[in-house]
Formats: sequence, structure tokens, C-alpha cells
Amino acid sequence: MDTRPHIVALARGWLGTPYHHQASLRGVGTDCVGLVRGIWRELNGTDAETPPAYTRDWAEGSGRETLIEAAHRHLIEVAPSDMQPGDVLVFRWRRHTLAKHCAILTVPTAMIHALEGAPVSEVAFTPWWRRHLAAAFAFPERLPLPVLTGRGPG
Repeated sequence: MDTRPHIVALARGWLGTPYHHQASLRGVGTDCVGLVRGIWRELNGTDAETPPAYTRDWAEGSGRETLIEAAHRHLIEVAPSDMQPGDVLVFRWRRHTLAKHCAILTVPTAMIHALEGAPVSEVAFTPWWRRHLAAAFAFPERLPLPVLTGRGPG
């Protein structure tokens, strides 16, 4: 089953959700990480992990690529040339700084993200965003759930 169109549809279901730092509730509030967490939860029924509380300057304070490290734990890295709708995009605000923003690619020229001061929006994936792209990741394909027949073993 190709989950990419489903991921895009789920992401579009978050459109209009107000920005709220550290939140991850569709229609109520989310930040960029919460958007990706929420889509994971809608796909898998549970969070991949619960992030610790974080401040707006979390990346600068830790000095680690926390966002990319978390993506590597749960997602599959793809080359930017191989990105497809439904993939998670990770950005650096400036060259040589730590990655601290993410979005979902919806079509080759657009993405959905949560940005402080605005509701979740679908925006153009412009040259500015492309220059700031740090990495791209795909959600792992879900395994089909076993069919329950009501019979016992054997």
C-alpha cells in the first residue's frame, strides 16, 4: 500500500491548526515537530517517542542535531533528489546552524508546516526553502495488520 497520498491527506487535515509551541493536537494547536508527531500518531496509533520539554532555542542550547537524530531513529533518510510527496523535510534557518524546522512535502512545489505566528499552512516550496533544506526523510511503510478470523491456533 502506498501511504504517501494518505500522509499528504493527513497533513492537509492539519491545515488551519493554530501554532502552539510544544503542542501536537490537530485543530487545537501544534508546532512543526508536533505536526510530524501528529501525522505519525495518525498513521501508527501512538507516538514514536515523547519529546522532552523544549524551549524555542532548544537547538542552540544543546549544540546537537536533535531534530535530525530523532528523524533518523524513526524515519528513512532519502536523498533530496528522491523526495516525494509525503516526505518530511528538515531545515536549517541559516547555513552552518543546527536544523530546527520541519514540514511535509505535499507536491514537488509545496509543503505543509507550522510556523510561529501563523496557523498550519500549505506554502510554496520556494528556492529559499530549498537552499535551507538540511535533510529529507520518508515515513516507513506500515505493515498490514493481521486479519483476525476468530479461530484459535491450529
